[in-house]
Amino acid sequence: MDISQIKLRYAAALAGLAGNTKKVFGYDLPVLIEGGSYPGIWLECGPLEGLVYGRYGKFEVAKANHEVFFHLQREDGYLPCWVWGDRAGTAQIQMVVPIAATALETADMTGDEGFLARAYVACTRWDHWLSRYRDTRGTGLCEAFCEYDTGHDNSPRFRNLPRECPNRDAAVCPVAGKLPYLAPDLSASVFGGRRALARMADRLGKSVEAQFWLERAEQMRELIIKHCFDPEDECFYDVDRDGKFVKIRGDVLTRVLGEHVPDQALFDRIYERHITNPKEFWTPYPLPSIAVSDPAFVRELPGNSWGGASQALTALRAPRWFEHYGRANDLRHLMNRWVEAIVASPGFMQQMNPWTGEFSTSEGYSPAMCVLIDFVDRLGILTAEAARQ
Repeated sequence: MDISQIKLRYAAALAGLAGNTKKVFGYDLPVLIEGGSYPGIWLECGPLEGLVYGRYGKFEVAKANHEVFFHLQREDGYLPCWVWGDRAGTAQIQMVVPIAATALETADMTGDEGFLARAYVACTRWDHWLSRYRDTRGTGLCEAFCEYDTGHDNSPRFRNLPRECPNRDAAVCPVAGKLPYLAPDLSASVFGGRRALARMADRLGKSVEAQFWLERAEQMRELIIKHCFDPEDECFYDVDRDGKFVKIRGDVLTRVLGEHVPDQALFDRIYERHITNPKEFWTPYPLPSIAVSDPAFVRELPGNSWGGASQALTALRAPRWFEHYGRANDLRHLMNRWVEAIVASPGFMQQMNPWTGEFSTSEGYSPAMCVLIDFVDRLGILTAEAARQ
């Protein structure tokens, strides 16, 4: 790769992130928005993006990308699924990386114990809301009610099912298809959130509560594997209202790995069978949103589609689990491919062709900018170049 081009794109990414730092509805401080065609901040990804940007001295933005949700949290504990310039959303839960986990890392990064205490209260209330309203089948798992719950826009996972909940109320499951689904990725997010809450409680001197959250997390882990793991396929799937697997092999799997649900032995089997399989997720530009051999893979790769394209958000989340499970060499390969593709692209966009690396959808997209700066720094590309000069 051309170092001079990487430097230019790196500087452009930092400038783009600064330009995407804006005020949104109901909150006084600027936040890092999604950018491109997305005029606000989303619960599934905004806190992680803020955390990544915070590593570049933007501590206040990192905290604001969490506090905006805490500030707008309802009395019943519900966190808005997104916050735009003129309103906040309530029609889904839009949850992937747990906000409790990124809040804990943000507190560690900033040393702000007041922020940690506020995050603990808010994330505790959010867990209670999820337990009350997203376990209608009484399994203990977190249920998916609609397409936008998981941020899987235009995914075959929710084909012919509603995008939002009725009356924009995330507590109400639509009467459609075989909903609600027992969702392994949403349940994994709850699991990861509870693990983070345990560490928060311990830091805050609440040892009894820390033990409570650890026990609750372990219960969730066991339930995910009991209900949503198919031992024959060695893959995690949604389970419909009739108790049947919805067998679409997609990035639901990587999201479960992202919260470290499987132990190392189970991870190793899943990883070798699916993740590094070139017929599934280890394409020239990893990781596609649907396994390329799955019949549900959308080969046309339309814009804003989690039906096949490799998504910047999936890449941004990859270090959270590749490193945990000891796959540093494969992570380096993935990061190099993404840096190569972003530097070659005319703009910072949302998704790319998993075979060619060609980008599309939503130029000015903050997650792609975050991917570039994070991966360039993790790879030590510019640091190594500076050392040679």
